[in-house]
Amino acid sequence: MKQAVITGLGVVAPQSNSVDEYWSLLTSGRSATGLVTAFDARQFDSRIAAECRFDPNAFGLTPREQTLDRATQFAVAALGQALEDSGIAMEDVPSERISVQLGCAVGLTTSLEKEYAVMSDSGSRWEVEQRFATPRLYDHFVPSSLVSEVAVRVGASGACAMVSTGCTSGIDAIGHAVDLIRTGAADVVVSGGAEAPISPITYACFDAIHATSTRNDQADSACRPFSGDRDGLVLGEGAAVLIVEEYEHARARGATIYAKIGGYASRCNAHHMTGLTPDGSEMAAAITAALSQSTLAAESIGYVNAHGSGTKMNDIHETGAVKHALGDHAYQVPMSSIKSVIGHSLGAIGALETVACLLAMRHNVVPPTVNYTEPDPSCDLDYVPNVAREANVTAALTVGSGFGGFQSAMTMEAV
Repeated sequence: MKQAVITGLGVVAPQSNSVDEYWSLLTSGRSATGLVTAFDARQFDSRIAAECRFDPNAFGLTPREQTLDRATQFAVAALGQALEDSGIAMEDVPSERISVQLGCAVGLTTSLEKEYAVMSDSGSRWEVEQRFATPRLYDHFVPSSLVSEVAVRVGASGACAMVSTGCTSGIDAIGHAVDLIRTGAADVVVSGGAEAPISPITYACFDAIHATSTRNDQADSACRPFSGDRDGLVLGEGAAVLIVEEYEHARARGATIYAKIGGYASRCNAHHMTGLTPDGSEMAAAITAALSQSTLAAESIGYVNAHGSGTKMNDIHETGAVKHALGDHAYQVPMSSIKSVIGHSLGAIGALETVACLLAMRHNVVPPTVNYTEPDPSCDLDYVPNVAREANVTAALTVGSGFGGFQSAMTMEAV
């Protein structure tokens, strides 16, 4: 079977407009969360976000490209970085051998909501007046337009798709990319995830299910995964784009390889839209299947990048899953949640977490779980509290858990 390797990375994240800035933030021990500035959030229970400081001009986006949805702009900006980092000349790859697989959970919500406000005169009219709409209205309505924009830029005429599985969308998109490489359907896949959900409708949805932190008076430390005083997730935004390449193809052109993707698996708990089974058996099954594909022993994992959303239920569920899948090694391996730093960017976060694993392997440093203030007896693993740690990481595991019962796991190995 063919092997899938990562040869290029690009990132747009809170307080980070490059891979280097991103890694510096993740290992700094500080959080990028704060009060929402994108809109007036005073009516909502949760008014906290991890927002990107994104200037499209700095990435060379044209005035026309700046009419794209914010999530699409993130993806285009991250794509440019990833292509440069990879050093790949896409024009030298047959177009039918290039694919695009991107994750996004809530689509192009921000632009669609803004356009509705324009056409309905801020909701005062039941019948919208489409003559006031942007020509890009249909693009904002169809999430797959994000993939189309990226496909045009890389000349991809192979399999291109939007993966939307909630909070696991980013990791699942990379998993689909790996499958395309392994089966020989593609030589190069542009993959990852992008999301720009910081908008009133998103906050209304999350208030309704009581999933977000209401620690508004401590917005810069509100997301506290695995800590005994955690009270919910903090929404974020951003994008990560990865160049996934067939190993021999990458080696033939002398590419620098970050790691190979050893295994990927996904499960669903068929249990509840937002609830989780206490024992984490479905996530454990995904981890076990991913390890089996990779031929890695549990003891080989040097870092676990946790989903670690900071909700009471998720962190207990995930702790149980890792114990079940890794056995005694669960107590030895460092495990951390970068959502404590950059928030939860829904469909993008799985891709951003994959990048964090690859950088941990490159630098032999594990990023910390910040804002960890007190232990929880139900969460008793090594969560690398507050301070980054040097560690020999030759293999890493990243996991994702999404509303709807989606559970995914992926392993990365040094080549």
